[in-house]
Amino acid sequence: MHEILFWLIIGILVLDFLFEKYLDYLNTTRWSTVIPDEVKGIYDEEKYKKQQAYQKENHRFGILTSSFSVLVTLAMFAFYGFALVDGWAWSFTGNAILAALIFFGLIMFASDVINTPFAVYDTFKIEEKYGFNKTTPKLFILDKIKGWLVGALIGGGLLALIIFIYQKTGNMFWLYAWIVVSAFSIFMAMFYSNLIVPLFNKQTPLEEGELRDAISEFSKKVGFKLDTIFVIDGSKRSTKANAYFTGLGAKKRIVLYDTLINDLNTSELVAVLAHEIGHNKKKHVVQSLLIGLVQTGVVLFIFGLLINNPDLSKALGVDSPNFHIGLVAFGVLYSPVSFFLDIFMNILSRKNEYQADRFAAENYQPKALASALKKLSINNLSNLTPHPTYVFFHYSHPTLLQRLAYLKQFEK
Repeated sequence: MHEILFWLIIGILVLDFLFEKYLDYLNTTRWSTVIPDEVKGIYDEEKYKKQQAYQKENHRFGILTSSFSVLVTLAMFAFYGFALVDGWAWSFTGNAILAALIFFGLIMFASDVINTPFAVYDTFKIEEKYGFNKTTPKLFILDKIKGWLVGALIGGGLLALIIFIYQKTGNMFWLYAWIVVSAFSIFMAMFYSNLIVPLFNKQTPLEEGELRDAISEFSKKVGFKLDTIFVIDGSKRSTKANAYFTGLGAKKRIVLYDTLINDLNTSELVAVLAHEIGHNKKKHVVQSLLIGLVQTGVVLFIFGLLINNPDLSKALGVDSPNFHIGLVAFGVLYSPVSFFLDIFMNILSRKNEYQADRFAAENYQPKALASALKKLSINNLSNLTPHPTYVFFHYSHPTLLQRLAYLKQFEK
């Protein structure tokens, strides 16, 4: 049975890679040296050529990085690399929790180290070439170190707690683990922007002035209590702009990138904020959180049924079943289920984006939102003509052209 599981794991990894490359290929069929009619008036000829070059360079680089990643992963399974790391972990300790932390720590650290050259090239070569990168080598290194520390403390702490629960609760492991993970997810949804973001970025309240007054006026109009609007210094890493809604209840906040404030005028910024407020008004944040919690419960229940199956561990070359080896094997075997769940979540997310756009259009200015979306797409060199199949499987947002067509109906 374990041999069947081994080849099933290999098959899943290979098929996933080939399917992703097929989707990437479909996008290449939309490349053109001439501006397509549907994007005329959005991109000028020079900007469109730059966008096409950016897409092509990222495509070539993506093939290289993804091929390297899948080859390393296949090698880890084919040559029992996970069993080797497992042996190293147990050579340091006989404690299952510490062994799991050492096991995942070694794998995560090694993975990050071997992928760092790709990250360096992407940041300092590609993003730099197209005028996006603002990250300095010092900041890049500091981000790496902070990322390791945060991952070790939060990820390692949560993993240790889950294994401890498994040791103490046996068959009811999935339920208690679900309660803990759910509580952690809710806590992070509320306090992520307060606790984690400040480790990497500075957030400051939006200063008094025309923009703040316009946002406050709109918030009062739609009955949205907004005590503080924050500006994040995204420009210290990239020129790309963004805005997002975070938190729950009294801890909710809207965060604007400083690059967004530089790129858009006041009415466009208010329109973007109206879209984000629309997400809150339509309960999209709570909806996504609840769906995520249900999915986590299902995953933990299935994993709880299989965790002691020796075939999971033997498929990776380990004779005696243990939590962390079983988790690795299960993670790959569960990925086809996750694949279809991701499709569902993307469909739901695109629907939610339309609802947030409608809220902004009906309560503010549809033309201002359309103008903001155009500017953001142009400044970020976004692909305006992705293949519909690629959009179906991977896009959490409708394409720009779809959103512009949708907003047209609200223009007077």
